[in-house]
Amino acid sequence: MTQFTDFTLLPALQSKLAQSKFITPTPVQAGAIPPALEGRDVLATAQTGTGKTLSFLIPIIEAMYKANVTPAQKTSAQNPGQRQGSQGRGKSPFALILLPTRELAMQVEQAYRNLSLDAASQAALVVGGLSEGPQLQAIRRGARLIVATPGRLEDFLRRKLVQLDQVQILVLDEVDRMLDMGFKPAIKRIVAALPVQHQTLCYSATLESPVTEVVRDYVKNAVRIEMGSALKPADNVRLQTFEVTTEKKMPLLEHLLRSEKGSFLVFVRTKHGADRVAKKLSMSGWNATSIHGDRTQAQRSAALRSFTQGVHRVLVATDVAARGIDVAHIAHVVNYDMPKMAEDFVHRVGRTGRASKSGVASTFQAPEERGDLRRIERALKITMERFRVKMPLTA
Repeated sequence: MTQFTDFTLLPALQSKLAQSKFITPTPVQAGAIPPALEGRDVLATAQTGTGKTLSFLIPIIEAMYKANVTPAQKTSAQNPGQRQGSQGRGKSPFALILLPTRELAMQVEQAYRNLSLDAASQAALVVGGLSEGPQLQAIRRGARLIVATPGRLEDFLRRKLVQLDQVQILVLDEVDRMLDMGFKPAIKRIVAALPVQHQTLCYSATLESPVTEVVRDYVKNAVRIEMGSALKPADNVRLQTFEVTTEKKMPLLEHLLRSEKGSFLVFVRTKHGADRVAKKLSMSGWNATSIHGDRTQAQRSAALRSFTQGVHRVLVATDVAARGIDVAHIAHVVNYDMPKMAEDFVHRVGRTGRASKSGVASTFQAPEERGDLRRIERALKITMERFRVKMPLTA
């Protein structure tokens, strides 16, 4: 079995990985890191929770540390009359990571800070929903890595507040979701601002038509890595469904909370529903909070942090808000409201059973939703374990 020590990495980076208890790479890490270290483009189909973040951060940190003289400085030394860096304000960004949501970007930026070898190789978090002042300050101080959502970064480019003409490594993470959110034009304009010659590491849960068009444009002779079917829940997640009327959903959820240990991520259809379910749980004595699009960024960050740290055992979320949730060790996912599509089901269920750990996914299905459940099962070629709910529920 491959170990991180088998990779040809700087001793300081090996030490950081060991300190962080990273011993055995996940399959996507074992597949992506060696060619990425060689400077090859990588195209990987992998779902959330497969270890993608480390698979692109390790090559970035390794290459960044070795390039202690920036490409801009090298060019300037060879051609003294040529402009250096970003308007002469120090080093230019060496790498760029584009992601669909600010929550995911914040988590990637934190992971980079945990592994970074050089205090001078700072990262700039460039996302909407947060004050742009600190983001611009980080860029002007010479951030070597930019972790960004496409909308805010494109805005900075349009206003000539950032330059990307020295970027050597581009990461496109969760490409399918970025396209779903309408970021294709922004990505195109951002990539046009990069040097023609750069390395691209591209990750997507699917390789359907819109994604293949982007891939064709942005990756060259890529090493292809495929981690199982993109439209299939992980084998280590127990799938169960409960036929339950609307008024019995809350008693059933509390029954599961009493019966099982660990954290619960509960999916609902609407923002109002997320607040209502979290409030009812809190009134019954459960530590619950909610995350959805109507909450401020500060509120969403606080809710996610308290859930990650175990202050709140239950996080109630809508699908859109949950796209940025990347939390280890979620024991149980509950589809309190049925997902609309099979792909939504896979994304929800993929929040548990991470990194080969076991997990449970429970789907609450009303009697009139039997057809919807069967359609999801047929699309994913799965069969869920079925239960009928009888009242009263006991622990």
